[in-house]
Amino acid sequence: MLEFIIGILYESWVILNDSALYVLLGFLAAALLKAFLPDSIVAKQLGKKGAGSVIKAAILGIPIPLCSCGVVPAAMGLRKQGASRGATSSFLVSTPETGVDSIAITWALMDPVMTIFRPLTAFVTAMIAGFMENRFGIPDTPEVADTITECGRHDGCCAADKAEKQSAKPVSERLRSSFDFAFGELLADIGKWLLVGIVLAGIVAYAVPDNFFENYLGQGFVAMLVMLVAGIPLYICATSSTPFAAALILKGLSPGAALVFLIAGPATNAATMTVVYKFLGARSLGIYLGSIAVAALGFGWLLDRLYQSLGIEMIPSIGCVDCESPGWFSISMSAILLFLIARSVYLERRGSSCKAK
Repeated sequence: MLEFIIGILYESWVILNDSALYVLLGFLAAALLKAFLPDSIVAKQLGKKGAGSVIKAAILGIPIPLCSCGVVPAAMGLRKQGASRGATSSFLVSTPETGVDSIAITWALMDPVMTIFRPLTAFVTAMIAGFMENRFGIPDTPEVADTITECGRHDGCCAADKAEKQSAKPVSERLRSSFDFAFGELLADIGKWLLVGIVLAGIVAYAVPDNFFENYLGQGFVAMLVMLVAGIPLYICATSSTPFAAALILKGLSPGAALVFLIAGPATNAATMTVVYKFLGARSLGIYLGSIAVAALGFGWLLDRLYQSLGIEMIPSIGCVDCESPGWFSISMSAILLFLIARSVYLERRGSSCKAK
């Protein structure tokens, strides 16, 4: 038993060393986005109806690193500010499916093909969901209710006023607050799940036999359906799902089936579906889930065909027996990442306890 635990911890440590630098770079990019892409610009661009707002919502959502529950208040806030139903759906899909942090860790653990194909799939899936909502959803009506600031919770603040005040601040102050956000609140939200994903990847890398998924699920449509069904109800972030998906590929799962999981998992979970149902309606929820499912399966099939036509095989850079031991630089990056995650969680809990008092 002890050997089993040590083996899992070692594999998890190797994966952490492979990805820590890229995760830190991803959060750095998130801080810069927060500082120089004011919320007021986002709200203004998504507030127009039609195909243009859907496309802009898909584009703007790609680099923003928010999880599926975290994107709900942002998307519903934009909805309350006048964003169309199609743009809201598009933003709800593209934002949690990918982000600068998940793109960075995909590059670290997978290969250039998946690194490019993943955000491209998220972009097209978001546009499909938005266009389908505009075409088949309930006709849009203006809404003037207050902004949602947490999943299902209201307060009296005005997001537009906050965004205007934020954009008027000096650059140094915006940078400081953005770094506090990225390496504080955002890291506390994503960091814990990232570590969970790394440990799960370590379990798969150590305990699951090679070619397990190839032998028992195959590499066709059945494997993709299984990954779709497994991914829809889970609460998993784009970043934390990446090492887990890489470990599944290492054990015989096809890249296409892994892509289905990477697309369906972050964009759907019970909380997100409940809020979409409450604020957009049952028809919109059906369009939302149907668009994600069809696009994920279609692009998963296309990705497998692409690898076959190129004559290449993805070999994720985790669980490598013959690889050199982690160097001092990667170990130091891992130590910094672990320290920042622990710090952000501590500050989050201390802030919550202060509010409770």
